[in-house]
Amino acid sequence: MSILRGLRRALRDFRCDRSGNVAITFAIAIVPIIIAIGAAVDYSRGNSVRSSMQAALDAAALSLSKEANGLTSAQLNAKALAYFQANFNRAEAKNIVVTPTFTDLGNGKYKLNLAGKAVLPTTFMSSLLTQLDIGTESQVIWGYKKLELALALDNTGSMSSNNKMTNLKTAAKNLINTLKAASKKDGDIKIAIIPFDTTVNLGTSYKDNDWFDYDSLDCNGSQQGKGCNSNNWKNHWEGCVKDRTYPYDTTDNPPNPATPASLFPVADCGSLVTLMPLTSNWTNLTNKIDSMSPNGNTNVTIGLAWAWHALTPPVPLTQAAAPDPELDKAIVLLTDGNNTESWKNSNNTKVTDSDDIDARTQLVCTNVKAAQIKLYTIRVINGNATLLRNCATNTSMYFDVQQASQLDGVFKAIAQSLAQLRLSE
Repeated sequence: MSILRGLRRALRDFRCDRSGNVAITFAIAIVPIIIAIGAAVDYSRGNSVRSSMQAALDAAALSLSKEANGLTSAQLNAKALAYFQANFNRAEAKNIVVTPTFTDLGNGKYKLNLAGKAVLPTTFMSSLLTQLDIGTESQVIWGYKKLELALALDNTGSMSSNNKMTNLKTAAKNLINTLKAASKKDGDIKIAIIPFDTTVNLGTSYKDNDWFDYDSLDCNGSQQGKGCNSNNWKNHWEGCVKDRTYPYDTTDNPPNPATPASLFPVADCGSLVTLMPLTSNWTNLTNKIDSMSPNGNTNVTIGLAWAWHALTPPVPLTQAAAPDPELDKAIVLLTDGNNTESWKNSNNTKVTDSDDIDARTQLVCTNVKAAQIKLYTIRVINGNATLLRNCATNTSMYFDVQQASQLDGVFKAIAQSLAQLRLSE
């Protein structure tokens, strides 16, 4: 019996012994663990490459958006790949393909989509999966705001000194050329040119409108002996106007024959060239700049007031568009001297007190900015620095030029600011 009990005990102990199964179980379990770890490593590599690809696509899309509108399909494809490769340095990614899609959304808005694809050979998973397919996209939607710009340019006698007028012409034409290059469609950038001294020259083509107070025409002065009178003033008027009666001299209120104070007093002209209303005729604009000639005294108020008139739709100048969120309006005001002469139309007298004229200039500055028009001011060597600094929309938009040769750099900075690409997303 003792032998039988021993045998039974041995069989029971053998049946319950599990020590040999540990190695077998571990050997079976380690295979999926290794596969899982390898997969994690390869997928981590894949995610890292995809992140790098996303960053490179984003940078390429932003860079390419600045010129996409003017490229052919072949140029777009080539530049998309070139911009991408300049920002992507993951050599392990193979078979890279970058596909651009450019869409004109209308109303000055555009969309550029870049789709990137590549393959990444696996390291640990090669027996199960030889490569990972990686893909991502980047999209930029942007718009070019339209721009209406008025250049109010001092044409007084002092602009003939220190090469100021010569440098002004060069700088203004370069600004026009910069904005011409930034224009994506005909008419999306328009410029008006307002030369001024103590008057502004509209040109005689406006003479048959009922906007004018002709009583101020000096028929007894420069027109004396020529038969000038209130009945035939149109035959003698050269196209210039002086300040309107307060408060209309500092507002954009349209002239109204029922309100005599709102009418424009006609004046003798001298050599002042005619203004140019808003246009995108680049040749005419540069020719107008070339035709400017310095002469006369300074009245900044009237130059700024007429620049404002140029940017609003009502008469006297009607080329401007109505305000719109997708339209910027701006004025560049340049002068090289203090206010010396304006006009008090209520009693047909000159105003020669600089403080009185400065107060009128400051008021029109305030009114222009309240109308949401961006205002850049430039002082060339001389002039009331405090007045012009306060006149600008902010101090960064005021430029104090100590040498006329600096004008080109100032105008280039303003042009780049105005032409800057606006990304809406």
